[in-house]
Amino acid sequence: MSTAADRKSGQPHSIEISPVSSRRDLDEFIGLPSRLYRDGHPGFVQPLRFERREALTPGKNPFFQHAEAQLFLARRNGQPVGRISAQIDRLYLERYRDATGHFGFIDATDDPAVFRGLLAEAEAWLKAKGMKRVAGPFSFSTNEEIGLLIDGFDAPPVMMMPYSPPFAGAHIQVAGYAKAKDLIAYDYDVSGSLEITHEAILKRAGLDPSLLGVRHVDMKHFQRDLGIILDIFNDAWSDNWGYVPLTSSEIKHTAKSMKPVVDPNLVVIASVNGDPAAMIVCLPNIYEAIAGLDGRLLPFGWAKLLWRLKVSKLRTGRVLLFGVRKEFQRSVLGSAVILRVLEELRKGGQKIGAKRCELSWILEDNFAMRKIIEKVGGRAYKTYRIYEKAIA
Repeated sequence: MSTAADRKSGQPHSIEISPVSSRRDLDEFIGLPSRLYRDGHPGFVQPLRFERREALTPGKNPFFQHAEAQLFLARRNGQPVGRISAQIDRLYLERYRDATGHFGFIDATDDPAVFRGLLAEAEAWLKAKGMKRVAGPFSFSTNEEIGLLIDGFDAPPVMMMPYSPPFAGAHIQVAGYAKAKDLIAYDYDVSGSLEITHEAILKRAGLDPSLLGVRHVDMKHFQRDLGIILDIFNDAWSDNWGYVPLTSSEIKHTAKSMKPVVDPNLVVIASVNGDPAAMIVCLPNIYEAIAGLDGRLLPFGWAKLLWRLKVSKLRTGRVLLFGVRKEFQRSVLGSAVILRVLEELRKGGQKIGAKRCELSWILEDNFAMRKIIEKVGGRAYKTYRIYEKAIA
């Protein structure tokens, strides 16, 4: 346990930071964002608590098969005022060999001393395990939730995209962190957008539009199609900044968690000459359904959730996976494939009455993809930042 002195407001207050070591600690860790942000933060929705508990528990989240992590809580006068994770991903280290550990799940009251204390605790844990650099937030990896929101605080919350208040970025920078990379989230008006065509650019390049084919996911063969989608993902993203491949256990876990909320109208696989070449996976925005439940389904939250899902219907979604195989990237054919899957997503969204869709996240320097998204009407409306710092 570490203790820091805080003299904000002219009074000494002891901040105690300790590892999460009990069920009660974990419950406080999970529930802290709701305590901090439920009032006056329209961009925040408390995630489902049982789902967060599973994500944070070794043996339930396959991330822990190739990683280790420690959670920390900051308390003042016995009350939680901040949280953070520190983690080391062996798959990341094998790929990049840069002695980098990560922090994540950083939430705290508007107090630089709390942020400094939490980050110092994470850094000390990582340094003791031989890390020389720290980057984050990663909660826990690039395949889960990443980034600190630095723009678009009042935009509607979207599943698996973290919320951070306006003051958080400044406090992290004061603790010695600098920008490593920005990630962009795009808002796409499904209901009001115009038809997206791809045939013209193919014809100008002398290519036959019949080269391209599209289909929606087949729920009777969901495991097969998810395997195709994730194979495209691992190929398409393999050269991207921070990429770590999904393991077979993570693929199975993803399949289990995704299937109940998949709408086939929003999941598209494109082919070139019959071979899978690109995909897009948009999931209904579950945060629209759980708003106001404070992450709890009992005693009556489950009834509200079912009503919103089955009767009221969700009107927003998030593109969770989107990619085209490397052999087609930065080519006319690749651009046409991307336009084709976006058009199929647009039609699928209109078919089920969707209004808006978030495409996230896109690397700030992925100019080719950003240009295409903006061409079809996507509007950059949120920015997330990854920070880094040398610790040795």
